[in-house]
Amino acid sequence: MNEAYGGAASAGPARLRTRTLDIRDAAAGPVISIAGRELVNFCSNDYLGLASSPVLRAAAVEAIDRYGVGAGAAALLSGWTSAHHALASGVAAYLQRDRALLFSSGYLANLGALSALAGRHAEVFHDKLNHASLIDGVRLAGAHSTRYRHADVADLERRLAGSAATTRLIVTDGVFSMDGDLAPLRDIAALARAHDTLLICDDAHGFGVLGGGRGLPTALGLTQDDVPLLVVTFGKALGTVGAAAVGRADLIERLQQQARTFIYDTAMPPAMAAASSAALALLAHDDSLVASLAANIARFHRALRTAGLTVPASQTPIQPILLGDDARALDAAAALNAAGYYVRAIRPPTVPEGTSRLRICLSAAHSNAQIDGLVAALVKVLGRAR
Repeated sequence: MNEAYGGAASAGPARLRTRTLDIRDAAAGPVISIAGRELVNFCSNDYLGLASSPVLRAAAVEAIDRYGVGAGAAALLSGWTSAHHALASGVAAYLQRDRALLFSSGYLANLGALSALAGRHAEVFHDKLNHASLIDGVRLAGAHSTRYRHADVADLERRLAGSAATTRLIVTDGVFSMDGDLAPLRDIAALARAHDTLLICDDAHGFGVLGGGRGLPTALGLTQDDVPLLVVTFGKALGTVGAAAVGRADLIERLQQQARTFIYDTAMPPAMAAASSAALALLAHDDSLVASLAANIARFHRALRTAGLTVPASQTPIQPILLGDDARALDAAAALNAAGYYVRAIRPPTVPEGTSRLRICLSAAHSNAQIDGLVAALVKVLGRAR
């Protein structure tokens, strides 16, 4: 039996936290095939269902015919194609920012941005539940690290007031990846202005989801003056791969000159840049997928409430079902798998001790029947877990 699902109750502590790989046999979507079994997939960041979009596939195939499979070099050598340039320009225009710089992944974008903008003499204030890439970026920069309590603006303000650093940065997720909750970005932006501190927001899980698709800052009415640098990823709502740092022209220029994960990394495949541009064009001209996703989140909450189950506080596609214990989370995931639903158990160290959970992810591509079926399965599974 796969270690990711079964045998939890009798397993030792180390095995309870062993990470395993499941091999998917076909395309991503609301139904996937693993080991020859079709499962309804609630374990994907493909929030708008674009990963298998015929429009994106066609754009990628056309780009492969024109540019080949790989970029062939780092962007600053010969790896920057017209497909890359079009995507960077398109993202900046869509988000109403000065410029954008492309990276091969969101992880590399965060490492590159922080290592370039925060030096040894800087102090970086970052949320305790920030994504690992932000934590690692601060470490790579060698800056003084100050972590404030999760989403606690008062704690952040106290720490800023006590700082003697001449260079300061505030770094936060927009949507937190394990709980789906939102950063108090409006209040954080006000603090950043008051304390002359650069604000960087990783909006990986808000981009394409909130603010009509433009992300959390837009949803809150915040501009580039409020949030000078955004990091957005294409591998989630856009269904492709890669990322962009987007924002003030001077900051993007500094990244182009100093971000090692941009300078020394092979550029993303041109086909993925073209597919990302196609996804961006869909978002720019039609918000129906964003609306469908919001409707599916609302339906999931209604169904949970009707079934007498706890409704997660998250208003985003990330819907955590906290079970606390590693074994309970693994057993619940195994039971859902047996019922035909693919949901993975998330355990420490990915989440804090005592907060093991099922991390359910909703998509615009899920049908009403699939959502209702998951809730019915959860009623049975969680009843046994109690």
